[in-house]
Amino acid sequence: MSYQKPAAWLARRAEDVVVALLLCMFLVFLVQIVSRYLLNWPIGWTHEVSVMLWIWLVLFGSAFVIRDVEEMRFDLIYGAVGDKTRRRMALVTSAVAVVVLVLSMPATWDYVTFMKVEKTAYLRLRFDWLYSVYLIFAVVMITRHLWIGFRAIYGKAPDAFDPTKASSGV
Repeated sequence: MSYQKPAAWLARRAEDVVVALLLCMFLVFLVQIVSRYLLNWPIGWTHEVSVMLWIWLVLFGSAFVIRDVEEMRFDLIYGAVGDKTRRRMALVTSAVAVVVLVLSMPATWDYVTFMKVEKTAYLRLRFDWLYSVYLIFAVVMITRHLWIGFRAIYGKAPDAFDPTKASSGV
C-alpha cells in the first residue's frame, strides 16, 4: 500500500486545523470589536484567546502545513549554485537545525512542564497546555530536518528556486 494517499489525507486535515484556528481567531476578534466599540464593554478574554490561537496557528502550521520548498531561503544564493553545493547547503542547515533543537529540548521540556503552575489571566488555562505545541513543533522539525539531511546525502539535490512556481505558503 502506498503511503501517499494517507499522507495527503493527513496533510489536508492539518490544513483544516489551521483554517479552523484562523476562523476561531477571526471570530474572537469580531467579538472583541463588537463588545468594545458597539457595546462599550471591553472584555479581556478575547485578546487572550487570540494570542493563544495565534501561537498554535503559527507553530502547528509551520510543523504540519508548510512544505520544505516554502521555507525561507536565500534564493539568490541558493539558485545560483550547482546541485552539489545545494546538497551541502541543505545538509549544513539541516544539521544545524537538528543540533540546536535537540540541544534545546531538555530546557524546553523543563520550561513547558514547569508552566503547569501558571495560568492565563482571564480564562485560567494552564500555560503548559498552551506551550505544549512548541514541543510538537520541535519534534516535527527535528524529524523533518533529519529527512532533509538524509536526502541531501543519499537523494537528489534540492530543487533550485523557480520564481514561476512561488507560492504564499498558505
